[in-house]
Amino acid sequence: MVEDLRLDSLEGVGPVTTRKLSDAGVHNVMDLIVRGPVEIAEITGMEKDTAEKIVNKARQHLVDGGLIAKHFTSASEIYKHRQSIGKITTGTNCLDTLFDGGLETQALTEVYGEFGCGKTQFAHTMSVMVQKTKEEGGLEGSVLYIDTENTFRPERIVSIAQAHEMDPEKVLDNIIVARAYNSAHQTLILEEAGPIIEENNIKLIVADSAVGLFRSEYLGRGTLSNRQQKLNHFVHLLSRIAETYNCAAIATNQVMASPDVFFGDPTRPIGGNVVAHTSTYRIYFKKSGKKRIARMVDSPHHPEEEVIFALGEAGVIDPEEAEKKTKKTTKKATTKKAKEPKVEEKVETPEESTETPEVEVTAETPEVETTPELETVEAPPVDAEVDDSEPVEE
Repeated sequence: MVEDLRLDSLEGVGPVTTRKLSDAGVHNVMDLIVRGPVEIAEITGMEKDTAEKIVNKARQHLVDGGLIAKHFTSASEIYKHRQSIGKITTGTNCLDTLFDGGLETQALTEVYGEFGCGKTQFAHTMSVMVQKTKEEGGLEGSVLYIDTENTFRPERIVSIAQAHEMDPEKVLDNIIVARAYNSAHQTLILEEAGPIIEENNIKLIVADSAVGLFRSEYLGRGTLSNRQQKLNHFVHLLSRIAETYNCAAIATNQVMASPDVFFGDPTRPIGGNVVAHTSTYRIYFKKSGKKRIARMVDSPHHPEEEVIFALGEAGVIDPEEAEKKTKKTTKKATTKKAKEPKVEEKVETPEESTETPEVEVTAETPEVETTPELETVEAPPVDAEVDDSEPVEE
């Protein structure tokens, strides 16, 4: 299959053209489909008509090999093909219900939300779940993780793998991390990912975050159009790679607060309509105390609904599991507290402090016998009243 994907296998592509394409980062036939004729003409310097002919030959070559769909197919054939598309389980019942079985291949899933809502934790969890067997809901594949914010943590991968009873060393070996330092480097990593995807059996591509570097480099309205063009190229490239190489793609996205929203949630994702139209599925994560809410915002066939999930040692988990853990911790705390008062009660019982006040009451009884003093006090006022009445009669 690797020999069939070589550039030399195409008719009319000689050694000179092959060298031009390889120098420009196009290494196989699939890269021609992913990059497109316009970009091929720009990076190689050849005419657009020549680039279109080469790309069309590459597409026909893949159609004959059964790697991509035909130009004209019936809806029933597409439906049968859709039934065989791979899905990656999230390890939770709530998110699997939201995704209708799991994260789909040949599709771009965008996850956006504010900081701390669980976007990176979800990406880490999916990087582990994709390596499971097909019987367990995985695809037995590797991961290409594009880290743009320096948030990838192998320690988190180890804890998630141990929670799912997987070998942490094997899981780490199957994750290829590419650290992107600027938007141009981020795009270059994706453009040169073709050979890596084939050699390592990549089944999941993660871009965390996809828009962060573009947002930090292109500031002001004057650079908005240039930023959207660059961002459009990156997002479309990611979507075409997922469709061509039959792998799943996750793009996390940042948010902003819209000042013109007076009622409702003012949170809006970055990237505008360019990212919104390119993403196959769009998920919104938001915080709700210790739990998280995931809402399906845009999908070709999924209903718009919300589910509640939580974060734990196993990554994203069901809220029921989080409640069970909290109940266990509270029970342990209560048992410890219950043991301490019992010891104190045993110490207090021999003292019988409740009986001591009774003895004090009996001792205070003579004080109550001060009634004669009251009588002596009451007697003089009677005489005083008689003395007061005499001057009044005079």
